[in-house]
Amino acid sequence: MAFQEILDQVGSLGRFQFLQLAFLTIFSSITFCHLTLENFTAAVPEHRCWVRILDNGTLSDNGTGLLSQEDLLRISIPLDSNLRPEKCRRFVHPQWQLLHLNSTFWNLSEAATEPCVDGWVYDRSSFVSTIVTKWDLVCDSQSLISVAKFLFMAGMLTGSILYGRLSDKCLAESARWLIITNKPQEALKELWRAARINGVKNYRDTLTVEVLRSTMKEELEAAQMKRALSDLFYNLNLCKRICLLCFTRCAICVSFFGLFLNLQDLGSNVFLLQILFGVLNLPANYVAFLAMNHLGRRISQVLFTSLAGISILANIFVPQEMLALRLILSTLGGCLLYASITCCLTHSNELLPTVIRATASGIIGFTGSIGSALAPLLMMLTIYSASWPWFIYGGFSLLASLAVLLLPETRNQLLPDSIQDIENETQASRKAKQKDTFIKVTRF
Repeated sequence: MAFQEILDQVGSLGRFQFLQLAFLTIFSSITFCHLTLENFTAAVPEHRCWVRILDNGTLSDNGTGLLSQEDLLRISIPLDSNLRPEKCRRFVHPQWQLLHLNSTFWNLSEAATEPCVDGWVYDRSSFVSTIVTKWDLVCDSQSLISVAKFLFMAGMLTGSILYGRLSDKCLAESARWLIITNKPQEALKELWRAARINGVKNYRDTLTVEVLRSTMKEELEAAQMKRALSDLFYNLNLCKRICLLCFTRCAICVSFFGLFLNLQDLGSNVFLLQILFGVLNLPANYVAFLAMNHLGRRISQVLFTSLAGISILANIFVPQEMLALRLILSTLGGCLLYASITCCLTHSNELLPTVIRATASGIIGFTGSIGSALAPLLMMLTIYSASWPWFIYGGFSLLASLAVLLLPETRNQLLPDSIQDIENETQASRKAKQKDTFIKVTRF
């Protein structure tokens, strides 16, 4: 590759590259911390209705000072279908007959109940204060938790648009992109800066505009044609490729953030789940890189994404009592989605030509952010069935894996520089398939 020869002159992997990587890693880590906070700031603690004889801090008129808290709860709060205290209703009047062992279920169906008109009492042993306890986002208002998470993700989407240009001030511009867009002088300045930081000597003598023009002659000739946003969709093959990448990114983000922002629904110990998701992130990415190098980008992404969907769907049918199995399936699904995102990012960058890579990546990232913002809203479907959101999350992963099958493999392939390179790849692939079919038919 022509550009690789230029990179070798400035130090293909040196101090400059490591500094850029460290800068990105630090700020990415800070951003991810804000995402993880949603599992704690929007956590729903155990709760029940406020009851006067239990929670007014004084003895009642019926001599209940002789009764335990359990007895008072028993006569004040009805039981749900799982024989646990209701979270959203209470008895209108205390059911004193429930204190007698032989009258546990006496006329319970006829006992009048009412909503929690006086508010709720929360278990603050794990979460002292959350947005749920502050604004009583439980029972009929529980769907507002999903709205709050949606607004948080929508804010990230807006920020990515507003601060997109700010990144140009903090990070070095891509020299390859500057050359392809016919800006060799600016590209030379970036290459000189990289060479200086990497400790390369005499770089101004060996790396000149003439060297750039001679080495990247074909790319500069292709760059003479000005590109517009319409070029992304003018070419049929490129348009198909971008649409598939947009759908894949959006579907994976829906599944990932649907799982990641709702850890409390996957197990009773949200702290343990959060630790497991964070600790296993690095091994998952390492496995993803190994798989991409040995199996290829497409097969790896299909494998990880489909298995993630199966893990999410399997968790639906595991009873709540089997906490260990639910924990294993949830953690496995999270690790597979981590690996899937790594494969998706790598594959999409290698599929896009350099001249429009930044613009196309922005569009694909935007659709992914839309999926991330919509993921919390799907949890509002729990008012109809607790399983519906998880069916959708798992289904999106499976659909994403099918969409990846329609994309070409990029392992050990040269990065496309122009839209014409996409056409050449398509024509070469078509001829190869025709030749392979001809050989098979001839042998038959």
